[in-house]
Amino acid sequence: MSASSAHPGIGAHHHRTAIEITALTAGAVFALVGILGFIPGITTSYSEMTFAGHESGAMLLGVFQVSILHNIVHLLFGAAGLIMGRTATQSRYFLIGGGAVYLVLWLYGLLIDQASTANFIPVNTADNWLHAVLGLVMLAAGLLLGRGSAERRDV
Repeated sequence: MSASSAHPGIGAHHHRTAIEITALTAGAVFALVGILGFIPGITTSYSEMTFAGHESGAMLLGVFQVSILHNIVHLLFGAAGLIMGRTATQSRYFLIGGGAVYLVLWLYGLLIDQASTANFIPVNTADNWLHAVLGLVMLAAGLLLGRGSAERRDV
């Protein structure tokens, strides 16, 4: 048995599936957003950023309310996408699971009083609608691009 047949990843070229590319791209974008949230100028009112809570006055791109916790969550979500985007099955889990998380976050943002301590992330109206779109797009991508690709690639 040759080294390449014993270890398919060694010496073999891995052609990424559409779902893997989508998960890797989403992961990279989430990581970038997490980094940008810590850059003054890109994040306006940077000096007003708090660790968590609705009191944070920092706004990513002057639109989306962020905090240190919010930025860390984006970084962790990005890392998950970059790690899970290596296989079709894990990409599918990331996109469907992440989409579901973002839809729950959207509903949470709609139901809470944004001026209350329940808004610990924090979120504002722009965040809420971005979370809705992200949730729907990620869920749809996971379901549509994942049909059959996991079985073909990860066996």
